[in-house]
Amino acid sequence: MSPAGLESVASLETVFAPVRSQTAFEETVDRLGTAIKLGLLPPGTRLPAERELCTRFGIARSTLRQALEALAQSGHLRATRGRGGGTFVADPQPPASPPSPEVLAAWRAVCDERMAVEVGVAVLAAERAGPEQLQALEALVVALDGMLEDFGAYRQADVRWHVGLAEATHSPRLVTAMTEVQGAMTGLISHIAHPPEVLDSSNASHRRILAAVSRGDEAMAAKEMTEHLHGTEHVLAGLLPNPAAP
Repeated sequence: MSPAGLESVASLETVFAPVRSQTAFEETVDRLGTAIKLGLLPPGTRLPAERELCTRFGIARSTLRQALEALAQSGHLRATRGRGGGTFVADPQPPASPPSPEVLAAWRAVCDERMAVEVGVAVLAAERAGPEQLQALEALVVALDGMLEDFGAYRQADVRWHVGLAEATHSPRLVTAMTEVQGAMTGLISHIAHPPEVLDSSNASHRRILAAVSRGDEAMAAKEMTEHLHGTEHVLAGLLPNPAAP
């Protein structure tokens, strides 16, 4: 289907509507990935040109390219060069480890629980974190920047960062709760691809959360953590299989 043909599909106006700047990368992955799964962008569909997509989404070209690359690496898109080239919706690729119907039905509830725990942790960490804990969290953020090509190592350090933030609250119960939600999330995100673009965006969010915590800015720490978790939810929504699919 050509870009002109896309214009006749009213529901696609929502797909290509502007996204929020704070989670632009993740929301773009969500928007396009979900449209592909629902069949609004069927296999073989040629996406509009990058310039047009940037205008519709209201995002920078670098952000768009990161999102397109993430979707290509996850098997949702394919790019061809030369005359007649462009970015096309790929034929469906089954995930290496398909999630069960129960997982697909419950993943948003897992994210809700995580939101309740982690936003509270961010607020209390901003109030209570000491210099040594902040330094340890900063060291992990720096280390994570060097793990973008190795998801296994990245995920281990990512969990340590979130648990370390909980430890900064000096609340053993919150450390336990954080460990539990991170365990649930590890099982959930194991079913999706993790291209470097996704991990880089996530760690940039870690850095913003830590900056707010370091300043003792509880409101900003809560805001940044909320955006961080919404970013993960957008990626899951874009890359997890459609629960209605056979």
